[in-house]
Amino acid sequence: MYNGGMFHIRTTKTASGATAVQVVRYRYRNRVVAKHIGSAHSEKDIASLKKIAAQWIRQAIPQPPLFPPEKQWTPLPLVSTDQLRNLGFHHTFAYETLTKLLRLFYPDGGRYRMMLDLALIRIIKPASKLESFTLLEQLFGIHYRRTDFYRAISFFPVLKETVETSVIAQARQHFCFDFRIVFYDVTTLYFESFTEDEDNLDNQGNVIEKGLRRTGFSKDFKFNQPQIVIGLIVTKEGFPVSYEIFEGNTFEGGTLIPLIAGFKNKYAITDLTVVADAAMISFENVNRLKQNELSYIVGARIANLKRAEMETIAASLGGQSQSEKELAKRDGVSTRITTERGLLICDFSIIRYRKDNREMEKQIQKAQKLIEKNTGEKKTKFLMLKKAKKKKGDRVYTLNTKLIERTKLLLGIKGYYTNLAETPDKTIIDQYHNLWQVEKAFRIAKSDLQTRPVYHFKRQTIEAHILICFMALAVCKYLELKTKKSTKAIVKLLMQVTDARILHTLTGEEIILRSEISTEIEEILELLSLSH
Repeated sequence: MYNGGMFHIRTTKTASGATAVQVVRYRYRNRVVAKHIGSAHSEKDIASLKKIAAQWIRQAIPQPPLFPPEKQWTPLPLVSTDQLRNLGFHHTFAYETLTKLLRLFYPDGGRYRMMLDLALIRIIKPASKLESFTLLEQLFGIHYRRTDFYRAISFFPVLKETVETSVIAQARQHFCFDFRIVFYDVTTLYFESFTEDEDNLDNQGNVIEKGLRRTGFSKDFKFNQPQIVIGLIVTKEGFPVSYEIFEGNTFEGGTLIPLIAGFKNKYAITDLTVVADAAMISFENVNRLKQNELSYIVGARIANLKRAEMETIAASLGGQSQSEKELAKRDGVSTRITTERGLLICDFSIIRYRKDNREMEKQIQKAQKLIEKNTGEKKTKFLMLKKAKKKKGDRVYTLNTKLIERTKLLLGIKGYYTNLAETPDKTIIDQYHNLWQVEKAFRIAKSDLQTRPVYHFKRQTIEAHILICFMALAVCKYLELKTKKSTKAIVKLLMQVTDARILHTLTGEEIILRSEISTEIEEILELLSLSH
């Protein structure tokens, strides 16, 4: 009989001739059955039941037994299925893998674990913050209290600089980021609300803090709903390194200098070139870029050029009077001229020419149909009001031939402003074409991570939401750049590895059985330099 201190393992014959295995204890010289383990006929099954009984005693007694079980007993006893209960599945493997990645970026995971877990669940299945806690418990068995969240979320924005520093360190280590060139763009995030924030004023009526949620030009076409403007800086690979939040009615061109100049000063960068789209260029921005000793490559709206400048560019790129076959020979040709806004580089693309020409012909046909109907109800590019008839209210419409001529001059031509006079045209053009990486980062943030719509109302919680999404975006881009696979595909593979949770009803022990890890997952982990 195995003695476990106050408990003993007892065997006794049953009426059917089987041997019952029980855990018993003695109280006032009376035997009390603490646990009936089961009955068996063969010596092998009886031995298994004794192992289970010994395990039950070890869990029931906090201190080790005076006489430990025999060494030949194995720690994993055989049990019958009627003694097991299925508790469901957890996706612990996916959680462990993504947590390792998050802690590469943000090593102080213990102190800020809640923020890391919120970023992690946004990568797997974006949801509201409170629903995220439900998902964390359902998928991984991780529990948070709401009160802890409400206390912690206002502290998250304080960590923005720490997060950015960690992200930049990863960009330097893994993607050779050297601060020499960055790519910048803005987007808008709308709120599920129709109420704007008011400015905070002091007793004298001076603005202490501007209202953050404001209506403005919406890239999501939510013009009646308040929004915020987000400026994002990425590397040439599209890896995010910095961001800033602006009031929703901020002109996007007005965000360029504050963010880029601040980025340059924060990291003491001596030579920095920013690449941005045409919305960022203005006489004021050009002057301020020069004042801050910043180099720039910015898209140009060449339709706003003077007629003489257009003709010079068109003539340099082959002229638009040639046939399409002759123009195809000019594909990739570039030229440069000096304008009021600085050096302008233009290039010609035959593919762009064909696209522009098709669009122009469609607009001309639409205008002609409206002229035949003598109506201007539908807006079209080449339709103009000629004059009014004698009868009040009657109007005559005609083609805007001057605009058509100007458009023909610029078919297939795109322009770029820059102050890099010594840099070859091709280098300028190639760098500008990398600007799509910012647009892709925004698509990931808006679609995959569901950054918008935003449901928060207070500035601190809004800033916390954007910070969590920025952390998730950095991990997503890291995954894609390292593995050449989309984040969705990687997450789908990771979630296929499940941990079955089996409860041993006799001992109360939870047994975990992990499913097989595929070769494809092994390859992904190797690319990420992660073990399991």
